[in-house]
Amino acid sequence: MDEYVARFERYLTGERRASPHTVRAYLGDLAEFVRFAEGRLARAGRPFAPASLDVPLLRSYLASLFGNHEPASIGRKLASVRSFCRYLVRLGVIEDSPARLVKSPKQKKPLPQVLPVDDVFRLCDRPADRAPAGSPAAAAVARDHAIVELLYGGGLRVSECVGLDRDDLERHDGGAGALVRVRGGKGRKDRIVPIGSKAVAAVAEYLAVRPALRDPRTGRQHDRALFLNQRGGRLTPRSMARHLLRDEIKSGVRAASPHALRHSFATHLLDGGADLRSIQELLGHQSLATTQRYTHVSIDHLMDVYDRAHPHARNKGPKR
Repeated sequence: MDEYVARFERYLTGERRASPHTVRAYLGDLAEFVRFAEGRLARAGRPFAPASLDVPLLRSYLASLFGNHEPASIGRKLASVRSFCRYLVRLGVIEDSPARLVKSPKQKKPLPQVLPVDDVFRLCDRPADRAPAGSPAAAAVARDHAIVELLYGGGLRVSECVGLDRDDLERHDGGAGALVRVRGGKGRKDRIVPIGSKAVAAVAEYLAVRPALRDPRTGRQHDRALFLNQRGGRLTPRSMARHLLRDEIKSGVRAASPHALRHSFATHLLDGGADLRSIQELLGHQSLATTQRYTHVSIDHLMDVYDRAHPHARNKGPKR
């Protein structure tokens, strides 16, 4: 089985062009499943081989996860096994995928966490920390401000934001805004996202001091990456979330995670009259159903549409 798992890894990185994070998640889930299957079959005196894959084995594996994992985690682990089984079918190792007959657990569907507009403004406009001009600390302050403006101004995922290169930003002729080229988003799809003047100004201010972020020993820094850490390397998603949490605490805004800013971007656009199809394109959602969940947290928008569109809502009273 190890040979097929190794070939599956090469398939993910080569043909599927999956991100390193996705590959690690798939292989981790598969390793957990293989350990379970080997232990279960060993008790019956059987080795674990592709021919051993069947519905009872998969259902036993899922049953072992209940109580220790959330439904979303169980569903993700099953999705990893499904993908592996489909790959074995493609190779001709097994005739049909048994995972196709196993249902995922029912998922909870919590509403997106959205910040009020005033909280977003407070986060974006909070007074900057004092730091010596030209120092790495001052550059880090400008960087974190640019990150907040870009996450909210463009609705980017945190992985997309840290993956930006300097040449992914293009000024838009005839306006104060700009275009951001998001490369290799979810599903490895590229897209173009517009950003407004505040985000453009924040990024320009950061780029002016970006040279201060470099390795203190070697003086080197990443040539292409837009957002750098204080050692001159590309900023990681974990570090970006940690810096945002620090800004959240200092500004008094609660739950200002990178994804909360993305949710706020979409909901505030909907409140402002943007249509779902446009928001779907901006967020990079493959399915409109994913975007439609924002309608559940946008009651003000729905009531405004009703007041403007429904005949009885427009009718202020009987004519005299």
